[in-house]
Amino acid sequence: MITGIALLIFVISYGLIMSEKINRALVAISGGVLLLLTNVYEWEDAFTHYIDWNTIALLFAMMVLVAITRKTGIFEYIAIRFAQLVKGRPVPLLAGTAVLTAFGSALLDNVTTVLLFVPILLTLTKQLQLPAFPYLITTIFSANIGGTATLIGDPPNIMIGQAVSHFTFVSFIVHLAPVVVVIFGFTLLGLIVLFRKKLVYQPEKVKLLMDLRASEYLKRTPMLYQSVSVLGLTMAGFLMHPFIHVELTTIAVCAAVLLLLLTDNEVASEKVFQEVEWITLFFFIGLFMLVGGLEQVGIIDEVARGLMWVSGGDLPVTSLLVLWSAGLLSGIIDNIPFVAAMIPVIEELKGYGMMNLDPVWWSLALGACLGGNGTLLGASANVVVAGLAAREKEEISFFHFLIYGIPVLFFSLLIATIYIYFRYLVAFLS
Repeated sequence: MITGIALLIFVISYGLIMSEKINRALVAISGGVLLLLTNVYEWEDAFTHYIDWNTIALLFAMMVLVAITRKTGIFEYIAIRFAQLVKGRPVPLLAGTAVLTAFGSALLDNVTTVLLFVPILLTLTKQLQLPAFPYLITTIFSANIGGTATLIGDPPNIMIGQAVSHFTFVSFIVHLAPVVVVIFGFTLLGLIVLFRKKLVYQPEKVKLLMDLRASEYLKRTPMLYQSVSVLGLTMAGFLMHPFIHVELTTIAVCAAVLLLLLTDNEVASEKVFQEVEWITLFFFIGLFMLVGGLEQVGIIDEVARGLMWVSGGDLPVTSLLVLWSAGLLSGIIDNIPFVAAMIPVIEELKGYGMMNLDPVWWSLALGACLGGNGTLLGASANVVVAGLAAREKEEISFFHFLIYGIPVLFFSLLIATIYIYFRYLVAFLS
């Protein structure tokens, strides 16, 4: 009975979120509250087990950093200089944005990267009067694909890296970066071909852009130097994460508090907090609660174990099944609880004589991270971009995203299948 209730609440909530007729944060929070009212779980379970406060705190801290830094004009300065560098040409601008986003997502993490890049992107598209959607969706795809390449690029990779003792930062680059580069290259090429007719070069707007003095947008006050310094230290901390062993969330929160203290004379904390994307944060809280209901009643565990039962313990079949199931399910539910459920299941395979589980782990990483491109709810970066875009009246609807997300997802999984098969599985079939 309780299982049916949890599943029904999840399905109805998800349907209402897709319909976009009611605020998605309100729907998600309402679904979480219904799970509490129907005793699927208690408040303590929701707050201590299912809501990922690390993700919420990381998002909040980065939103604070970006909100303060935005007031210095540095984003406008970077946007104008970058646009002038490519001479305002729409297609090179699209390609350059994609490369920078993918690279940033690999070195930092995809959520942090989009929080930094999207404000710049929206400024550019307004300046050049270009449609924002092609750039926003390219940013999402690039962030999720780029984040797949490293241990710190996407939360599922961090979880897998913690579960498998012999996986290092370099291991993820060696095993995942090659296929990520291929997937990214083909995806970017496809997006350029798809959107090139919509990206119209407007000489009059470009001329105005080229005549602008980017430096005039900078507000040369102490806050500028404080913001850039703290933001730089934050990035350095993220890059040094594998060596200093300090959580990304801890680094971000410390940086946000430090910048609030340093800039309090120029901008009041109350005004900074007003610019935080609270709708996005509460949507994540509700989404974690909804997925937590499925986890509480054992649905996610049963899905994971069912996949293992179907594979019959065969390594090649198991690897490819994990790849595709993780990819498809990550487009529907958050990939974090799915990966959390799959980790102990994969570890149990050693009891069936499958000692070399590395192909299965890499399949899980690729499927979970690439699967985020399937739907607007598939990854944290997607939701963050949608929230930032909505604030600037550039709405990204669930179904509009789906039209582009599903082909990218299936193409990515197909390339990943070929890669996994020839790099890891051929030896087991001979």
